[in-house]
This record gives sequence, structure tokens and C-alpha cells, in this order.
Amino acid sequence: MGAGWAWAVVAAAMSATQEPQVLSPLVKVRPGESVKGRKDARLSLARGECEAVQVALPGRVERPGVEPLTLKGPGAALNASVWREAFIDVKTPSNGQGRTGPWPDALVPVDAPGHDPKLPTVFYVEVCAPEKQEPGTYRGQLHVKAGGARPVPVSFTAEVQPFALPATSSLPNSFGVSMYSIARGHGVDPESPEARKLLRDYGRALLEHRVSAHGMSMTPPPVRFEKGRAVVDWSAYDAELGPFLDGSLLPSGARFTSTDVRDSKQARTDAEKTAYYRAFAEHFRQKGWPVQLFFYAKDEPKPEDVPLVKAQSARVRAAGGIPVLVTSPLDDALNGSADILTPTLNCFYPRPGPQTCHTVMEPGALRKRLAGTTRVWWYQSCNSHGCNGGPPADKKVDAAYSGWASYMVDHPAPLNRAMGVLAFSASVDGELYFDTVFAYNTKKDPWKDVFEFGGNGDGTLFYPGTPNRVGPSGHQPVLTLRLKHIRDGLEDYEYLRLLSELGDAAFARTAARRLARTGWDITTDAGEWEAVREEVTARLRKRWAESEYAKGPGRLTPQSTP
Repeated sequence: MGAGWAWAVVAAAMSATQEPQVLSPLVKVRPGESVKGRKDARLSLARGECEAVQVALPGRVERPGVEPLTLKGPGAALNASVWREAFIDVKTPSNGQGRTGPWPDALVPVDAPGHDPKLPTVFYVEVCAPEKQEPGTYRGQLHVKAGGARPVPVSFTAEVQPFALPATSSLPNSFGVSMYSIARGHGVDPESPEARKLLRDYGRALLEHRVSAHGMSMTPPPVRFEKGRAVVDWSAYDAELGPFLDGSLLPSGARFTSTDVRDSKQARTDAEKTAYYRAFAEHFRQKGWPVQLFFYAKDEPKPEDVPLVKAQSARVRAAGGIPVLVTSPLDDALNGSADILTPTLNCFYPRPGPQTCHTVMEPGALRKRLAGTTRVWWYQSCNSHGCNGGPPADKKVDAAYSGWASYMVDHPAPLNRAMGVLAFSASVDGELYFDTVFAYNTKKDPWKDVFEFGGNGDGTLFYPGTPNRVGPSGHQPVLTLRLKHIRDGLEDYEYLRLLSELGDAAFARTAARRLARTGWDITTDAGEWEAVREEVTARLRKRWAESEYAKGPGRLTPQSTP
């Protein structure tokens, strides 16, 4: 939930001081905007959590650099990761809340080519504490450099809390990623070993940020049919996905919370399709993979798609053990077809003015209309910012598309982060997002343009890290501030969930409502987010000390296996 102090946007320009400024990650530093931070960095993080600050250098900076940061304390030293923020030129605002011009988004290596000294120089500095880290205070200094000047030290203090977050997200989620889009963005052969390595790198980056993926290579396992039974060759599938599903990919043991069934054209009849799905479910049971396997039905079905969705649902349910996910608001025509009903965020929160969902109801009311076993996920769409881009001429329309939780580049950072808090308040069962590399496949150069569906960054949470962009380190996924905010939001969810499990649910609900009253009424005050974080942390420390967990192995597991 952030570092432990309040921030303010003030009248004095940052360049008025010659010292580096330490800023909250919830402030997007743009050219010409006045911000003020601190001289030193103070972080608070749970075991199993990552937290960050921004360090901004004043004035025009040639050849910015940093020396490695190590923080020492009662346990093993903590090493920080440091990136330089790169700017994306927004030509069309996502809506009335957006603005044209440069926005910080991509996190590139500090020494990556292409630094523009006319733009702000900001480092994103992140500290992660392993789950078994010894609690206590850790200290160190980050030395920042500008050109040939002598390095300037910035003091860092990190307080590692006694409580721990689970490595795997307690909130199931599934964000799309495609090896073929990745290959196109990096200019490599989609069938090459290089493309498969990149796919694993992108999947790993998502998992490191508590995000699970669907799609991936999208290649279904080969199958043949013998006497009504599907005989499947799982070797390539298991090599690709196994490390993400069994917890062996990362030292933390984190794993995907969910993954999708890959439909196969080799299964032609209804009976063959059902046999194939049955083999999928059985394979997951035999592997013991504790993830939610789901079948992604026709996306956002139109009235003419209803027969298809019902047929898909019947085939999958005949196999047993695989829930059917349908991206739709409550719809009588699809009644009973979904095991995971997934409306857009806008369908949960009525608001004055034009509605962006034709069936809007509070989460509690929606659940009462569904069968008891039906789960409720949600997802962002262009209804959260407007599907056409730019400020609508009609002020009522602009108001209807403003304020929503949003993953857009040109929206305030708290809106990028708010989904975790909202998920806790609404008690939804999971989150879906359609893509993370969409612009790789649609734009000539995503570094110059990620405008899709009326929003800057809709469906794109990475940039292709090609050698000409990142330097000699070679092809790699370039992370974004927005992906960091999404991760922080999922950690917010863990804090609130953990506090509830320790017997303080009422306090957790009140804290969540201070940050996000509804999906469109979210505070953008970084100081308020930090204040709530401090209060929740203090409450958690107290509850943890009183709990049996403080005497045990030092962690809470997720409430249940997704």
C-alpha cells in the first residue's frame, strides 16, 4: 500500500531544490508539474511483499545513473531493484481525466539508450522482502548520479513487518498474454526458441506481480480419439505451463491462480469435445495442480451468440470439473450457462447520468439472482474510460466515464491501483483482463502509441524491450508503472483479507471504503492512501502479535484453493 508518509503537490517547482526528491509511487511525475517529496526514503513492507518509491533528480540531467542499493539489518541484506522511468507521448487523452503530452509509464534499465534530458529524470526503486525475511529495520543509501557529477546519497529505511503475505495471490485473476503478439513486438519468429523464451519471461514477469495468465502460446496439446476417449500428448503443454502451475518457477513458490482450457480443432464432434475437456480436467487432477482451470466461452456474447454459448456450456459441463466463464452482465437469455459470471466493473456500481452497462446492480443483489455455486468475477473494459477517446463534448457523458478504476497511462496512479481494494469491498471472486500485449500486434511501434479502444494502454501493460530500446541486455519484457500499481493493489487486497482473517473485518471494510467508496468514487490523494496504509499496518501488527500465527511458521495461506 505504499511508503509510510503523506505527499503533496505544491506550488514550488521540484527544480527549485538541487537535492533528489523521494516521492510516493502514487504520484506520476510529468514535465512542468510541481511536486515535493522528502530527502530520504522510508518503506514499510510485509514479508513476501515488494514496495517502492520514486527518486526524482532536479533540473536537466545528462547520463543519469545509480550505484547498487543494499539495505542491512537484523536478517539477510535486502537488495533493491532500480529502473528509470521512460515517457510515452499521449496524443489523444483517454477521456476528460487524461491529458496530452508525456506520461511516465515504461520502466527501463537505468542505462538504457534514449534518455531525454528535457524530461524529468525519475528512478523507480523497489525493495522486496522474502517470506522468511527476519522482521526489523534495514538501512542503506542509494547513490544517484547525473553525468560526471559526484554521486549523491539518498538514505533508505525499510521496516520489514512481522506478518507475511502468501506468495500466490489470494484473489484469483487471469490476464491475457500471447506468444504471437510478443514475437511480433520483438520482431522474432513466433515459432522460434527465442519466442518461447520471451513468453516464459513475460509469464514470469506477470507472476512476479501476482498476476496469472491465460492464452500464453495458445497451442492446444495434440489429441487423438480412441473408442470415445481422448488420448492427449501433454509433453509440450506441461513444459510450457507446468512451472507456472506447480510453483517451481519462482523461489517464492508462487503459482498461477487460474488458466484456461485450450480448445482443439482436432476435436470435431460434441462427443469428442467433451472427451477432450474431460481429459483436460483429469490431467490437472493427476498433476495435483491447485489452480482454477476454466473454459472461456464466447467473449462478450451478443444476442445472436446465445445458442453458441449454451452449446459450449453443455459440452464442457458434460465433461465435469471445469467451470464455464462468460463475460456478460446478468442476462436471462444466458441464464444458467455461466459457472463464473464476469460482468464489467461498471455493471456493479450505479451512478447518476448515462449508464455504461445495461444491467447495473450492487454485488450483493447480483449474487441473490445467481445459483449458489456461481462465482462472480469482473473485468475492466473501455466502459471505464470511454470507448472513443478524448473528452466527450457532453459533460454528462464525460462524467459517466470519469473516476472509474482504470489501467490507462494518462490516469492518476490511485485509479490504476484501486481494483484490489474494490475487490475486497465487493467480495468478488476474481478478476479477468483481456490482454497485456495487445498493442504489440496492432501498432507499428508500441513505444510511440498504445492507444486502443479509446484509452492509452487498454490491453497493453508491457513494452517490447528490444536491444535498441534497452541496450546490450537484449530482448526482455519492459515493465510499466501500471503493472506495479496492479501488483500493489493485489497486495492491498492481501492486507485487508489478512486483517479480516485475524478478526478485524469491520476495520478492514472501513479502511477500504476510505480509499474507494464505489468503482467510480476513488480518492486520488496519495497522502490518504499512505495514511490508510499506516493504520492498517499498525492494526495488523497488533492482531498478528495476538494470533497463533505469530507462534507458528510465520505466514497465512490463502483462504482457500481457487
